[in-house]
Amino acid sequence: MVKQQSYSLNPIEHDSLTPPDNGCVVGVDIGGTNLRLALADMTGAVLGTWSTSSVGIQDPHEIVALIRAGVEHLLDESCVPRSALRAIAAGAPGITDADTGVVIATSYLMGWRDVPLRALLEAALGVPAAVDNDVNVGAIGESWVGAAKESRDFVFLAIGSGVGAGIVLNRRLFQGMGWTAGEIGYMLVPGTPEEPVERGKPGALEGLIGGEGIKEQWQKLWTEERTALPRDLNATEIFDYALAGEPLAQTMLEQAARILAYAIYNISLILNCPLFVLGGGVGVHPALCEAARTVLKERGARAMPELALSVLGADAQLIGAVRLALDTASARRGIAA
Repeated sequence: MVKQQSYSLNPIEHDSLTPPDNGCVVGVDIGGTNLRLALADMTGAVLGTWSTSSVGIQDPHEIVALIRAGVEHLLDESCVPRSALRAIAAGAPGITDADTGVVIATSYLMGWRDVPLRALLEAALGVPAAVDNDVNVGAIGESWVGAAKESRDFVFLAIGSGVGAGIVLNRRLFQGMGWTAGEIGYMLVPGTPEEPVERGKPGALEGLIGGEGIKEQWQKLWTEERTALPRDLNATEIFDYALAGEPLAQTMLEQAARILAYAIYNISLILNCPLFVLGGGVGVHPALCEAARTVLKERGARAMPELALSVLGADAQLIGAVRLALDTASARRGIAA
């Protein structure tokens, strides 16, 4: 969970920010299995956090009802009046039209299609709302107070169950014409399957370096003759055993690192970004980062970007949502003025 702390401001969308006085905002991280909220004052100091399971909940109205309950709990717990709430922002796990606040499509875990999430949040809470893809929101967090706070151009790679990228160019998110920029889980690199992927299914790249993909690859390679390790290991456990010298785990680590490095190399040739920040539950494992660095060095220094681990870790999306909510409150205040 997020600990109470205060962050210096380094917004993506504005050169400076003058937040409203005596107010608060809420950031929301919507996951396929968990829902997390953070209440923050107008300096970005986190006043409290709240979380609940979202396993099996696909109805967006139920998710919004949970968010409203979480907001009310945080306000009560922090002794903040309801009238002090200035804005709310949420990161959603799917392709999202940030202009309209419509979640165009999410994975099979939620199964959303064309959900007007911003409108639902505004109706439920009566304050301005903003919605974006969760990886983009994580990039906002890293740019604000994380590993990329000194960087004008960078790519945030979130590697968890799946794989996605948040692209920041000249301190602004690049989202693409159809809001699908950064959907690198569908990238084709050497070693990935070339069969077309159904909508909502894992892409070729994330099938090999995403957490679920690595676990599946391990189970395909596993036999009692090849290793004494359990068959049911997750990606980070496999990487831990690789550090300990277990041969099959090392094979898995080297395979994942090489494919990740190829993807980073290709992206860096196109965008020429000097920094890639690795986040997500799998991406923050030091063994994966170091092994990918080694592969990149083999390609030569000309297109060699810096690799850094996320500073915010699992909280990147939540803190990024707080930043987005602060920007939303500031923008709405400017309109009102």
